[in-house]
Amino acid sequence: MALMFQTLSDFLAHGHDTVIDVRSPAEYAEDHVPGAINLPVLDNAERAEVGTIYVQQSPFLARKIGAAMVFRNAADHIEHRLSHHEGSWKPLVYCWRGGQRSGSFTWMLSQIGWRAEVVKGGYQSYRRLVHQAMYEAPLAHRLMLLDGLTGTAKTEILKQVAEMGGQVLDLEGFAGHRGSLLGEMPGGQPSQKRFESYIACALAQMDPARPVLVEAEASKIGARILPPSLWDAMKAAPRIDLEVPFAARCAYLLEAYDDILSNAEALREKLGLLREHRSGAVVDAWFELIAAGDKPALVARLMADHYDPAYRKARSRYEVSDQRKVALTGLDEAARKQAAQRILELLDAS
Repeated sequence: MALMFQTLSDFLAHGHDTVIDVRSPAEYAEDHVPGAINLPVLDNAERAEVGTIYVQQSPFLARKIGAAMVFRNAADHIEHRLSHHEGSWKPLVYCWRGGQRSGSFTWMLSQIGWRAEVVKGGYQSYRRLVHQAMYEAPLAHRLMLLDGLTGTAKTEILKQVAEMGGQVLDLEGFAGHRGSLLGEMPGGQPSQKRFESYIACALAQMDPARPVLVEAEASKIGARILPPSLWDAMKAAPRIDLEVPFAARCAYLLEAYDDILSNAEALREKLGLLREHRSGAVVDAWFELIAAGDKPALVARLMADHYDPAYRKARSRYEVSDQRKVALTGLDEAARKQAAQRILELLDAS
């Protein structure tokens, strides 16, 4: 049976035991339905080979050769990866368009006796729902931005609010990037489509009647672009501004960015890109501190010379009509927890 989902919430509440993506590993890596496992019936090379035969020789020959590959690979999955399932197992299968790859695999599973169903329209139907939520429809959720200068532990406090029961959208976590020139994280960034999937699916599972806390970001986080529906809502959202003394912010950044601060070569490469923005003399002074291994002084200079001015300039572009303040004297665990509790109270009262 082919299932058609009308909303992203319906798709995510599919009710099946397992979601199986039978597309190639490359297609799966770019984006996939949350929680789906990848059991490709054509691997990357096989998919390319069948496509070439289809274009250069014959569609019939491509289908014949492709069918042999599909059934051979499907049999291998059934024997080695799916054999432990009982007869009551209910999988949901999809491919690119809900055509031959998913149809063939679902037919095989059904012949065994499993209650397999296929997604009508395949991944493309899922992607249309994500695109609609992120590009076409106004966001149904009320956002509250968590703002503050660099080094105010916004990300840590955001996570604390989530642990306390608040609705939180962790954009930097989804983007795999800390949102600054030195913000790269291990593992790199997801594709743009995957990034949008994370956001859309997270929102689809939240209560629109309750506010959602989001860290104030620029329109790009690393190389990933915030989708229009979210960005429009963020620009109009009220803000909670964290106020933290300069010394406390420097101490926090010294610990949070120790990985990049300890890599002198990578640090010089990144900071060298700022010569046209902060002058050669300023950057040379940073390089001297890097050479001396003086991390505390380097962080303080980076904050004063670059991060604070850049943040204030970016924030001045947007008119904020509703802003509340939460002041912290430090950023230790107790202080962050206290700030998160105050933010949660503000959210509940909004």
